[in-house]
Amino acid sequence: MQDIGFIGLGAMGAHMARHLIKAGFHLNVFDTNAASLDMIAELGGKVCGSAAEVGSVSDAVLVCLPTPEIVKRVALGEDGIIHGSRARYYVDHSTTGPSVAREVAEALGERGIVALDGPLAGGVPGAEAGTLSIMVSGGRLAYERLEPAFRSFGRNVVHVGDDVGQGQILKLINNMIVGTNLVVAAEAILFGVKAGLNADVILQMLNASTARSYVTEQILAGRILDRRFDFGFRLELMRKDLRLCASEADAAGAPLLVSALAKQFYELAHAHGHATEDMTVVVKELEQLASAEIARRTQAAL
Repeated sequence: MQDIGFIGLGAMGAHMARHLIKAGFHLNVFDTNAASLDMIAELGGKVCGSAAEVGSVSDAVLVCLPTPEIVKRVALGEDGIIHGSRARYYVDHSTTGPSVAREVAEALGERGIVALDGPLAGGVPGAEAGTLSIMVSGGRLAYERLEPAFRSFGRNVVHVGDDVGQGQILKLINNMIVGTNLVVAAEAILFGVKAGLNADVILQMLNASTARSYVTEQILAGRILDRRFDFGFRLELMRKDLRLCASEADAAGAPLLVSALAKQFYELAHAHGHATEDMTVVVKELEQLASAEIARRTQAAL
């Protein structure tokens, strides 16, 4: 399977497409961003005029798109992948939630296209380095056929279940933990700052102790401490994922009491006009409430 289609050349998708080309796949791409298409064309990718055209020249089509609505339109719309004449496999690397994944898989299945969902973890840095974690669910045979493509841009590639949508559930769990952890860790550190401790000392000790996490190491110590709000994931997308997680958990009868409260801080930041800013802007909401900042002390301050 050498002819691969890729739709969605955004902050992560463009890097994933680049890795596929580097790995030797013949890549057919489509996106609404002309600059992204030009970049992939320069690397050897073939630019197509629609999602349907990608589906007509590719054995499998991978998509990485921002919202469930766009995923459904690209997969099932008038010029969607479903109208392609060749593709027999479809993989959604977006975060759509299990309900949409199943809906799309059922519709594509009626046209003989096998669907997988393979949401991602690792953010833009992971996509750029080709070290993403990929949580794939769906038929085992389809997974095995596409595993070489996944491994071109992923380091931790796991088949998490045979049922489409299970990968989506795991991704929503991942993002809910990250989102909640950021709120809890930030407000705890702000308490320490208000009590007279230095934020850099707090994080140094936390990251050498049992409270350490990806959030404290990579986001708070790695970025916020130096006042860098550039994790690489827009607040509106994190809010979308947290809402999807809450909805799916409610449908499953699983209470998310603490997570639901943490989600409100992302809703607040969104209401304050920060939708297109980095998700870490939620820390600024907490800082305003505490009248303090998570910032490294300068030598002058010392």
